Amino acid sequence: MVAGAAAGTVIVVMGVSGSGKSTVGGLLAERLGVEYAEADDFHPAANVAKMAAGQPLDDADRAPWLDAIAEWIAGRGDRGGVVSCSALRRRYRDRLRAAGSGVFFLHLDGSPELIAARLAARTGHFMPAGLLGSQFGALEPLDADEPGAAVPLDGGPVEITERALAVLPR
Repeated sequence: MVAGAAAGTVIVVMGVSGSGKSTVGGLLAERLGVEYAEADDFHPAANVAKMAAGQPLDDADRAPWLDAIAEWIAGRGDRGGVVSCSALRRRYRDRLRAAGSGVFFLHLDGSPELIAARLAARTGHFMPAGLLGSQFGALEPLDADEPGAAVPLDGGPVEITERALAVLPR
């Protein structure tokens, strides 16, 4: 791991759909020299089908997905890593944090208008823009006692990644 985060830190890049988790997460992992995991790859096929049909997931749907991401986190050991995950609710973050020490949440924080514009321009993703309201409705920002930081989404992916690197635990 290069300078930018404490050794063994697993960074969970969180936020609503369209906030840039995959893009920033990939750039962040590249800069830190650690493995990147895409949360969408952990979804069971039934979850993808449900979201593609415009139906939001409930906690029962999210359980196996969160468990799979938590297993990935637990398997990182002292190697660290970056994983994207909406992690919208505190209880989801608690579940991920319990998987290993050194979990840090990086919330990509943008307005509903900004995110809606990004979703409108995105192609080839199963998550329809119509579910954005349900995501913002479920979003519980990081509490002061949670290890993490919010990074504003103004600017391009490289600028956002630079801001993210600046707030990581050393």
